[in-house]
Amino acid sequence: MKAYVYVSLKKSVLDPQGKTIHGALRKMGYRGIDDLRQGKYFEIALDSGVTREAAQAEVERIAREVLTNPVIEEYSFTIEG
Repeated sequence: MKAYVYVSLKKSVLDPQGKTIHGALRKMGYRGIDDLRQGKYFEIALDSGVTREAAQAEVERIAREVLTNPVIEEYSFTIEG
């Protein structure tokens, strides 16, 4: 199984890097983009002996305790396989 974790700033937190990228895209002539926010992406390969339920619990814990700063970031994840 593989877990895919997406981490981004909470909507209430200013994203200066996202704003800079958005502005650069506009200057380059890209249109139709209302907003842009940047984030982080992680792929985690899980041991073959782990059950789906155990994998979900472990990935949730890793995302919450290690991969994010819960004050300013939020996360979502999927597990495939």
